Amino acid sequence: MFAYNFVDENAKDALYWRDVGTLDAYYEANMDLTSVSPVFNLYDTSWPLRTWQHQYPPAKFVFADPERMGVALDSIVAGGSVISGGRVQKSVIGNNVRVNSYCEVFDSIIYNHVNIGRHSRIRRAIIDRHVSLPERTEIGYDAEADRRRFHVTDSGIVVVVRQESLIEEPETA
Repeated sequence: MFAYNFVDENAKDALYWRDVGTLDAYYEANMDLTSVSPVFNLYDTSWPLRTWQHQYPPAKFVFADPERMGVALDSIVAGGSVISGGRVQKSVIGNNVRVNSYCEVFDSIIYNHVNIGRHSRIRRAIIDRHVSLPERTEIGYDAEADRRRFHVTDSGIVVVVRQESLIEEPETA
């Protein structure tokens, strides 16, 4: 176990402790980060995160068409990600993620290098890295269908890993 002495400069006395030993606890810790004033404040400059990370271009939000507007609300979106005519809400989006047109991603954690096909709907999910979801994928809306295809936690979080049959394998040349 390792601990950091963390005191949020905004709250002065707030200490942060979270056991993330289960998928449900891990999910909740990530969702905490999307709140307006999270207890664990990633934006406190007096407590910098020191890590190596690949340098991606800034996150990009495209299409100002009312039918397919690229937006992210109450979310964290990492560099290299493109919200291309889709809607992301209360989610943590990793590096180099593509949310294509007419998609909805709610209350989810999307790891790096994920492609979400057009017209897909994702809710209360954790999507593993390097996953490519085909068009019109629905995750988090039909519990029985999700249990047949994926791991579903006790609280209903759907976990999609790279080996799942739903995922399209990249074509080889």
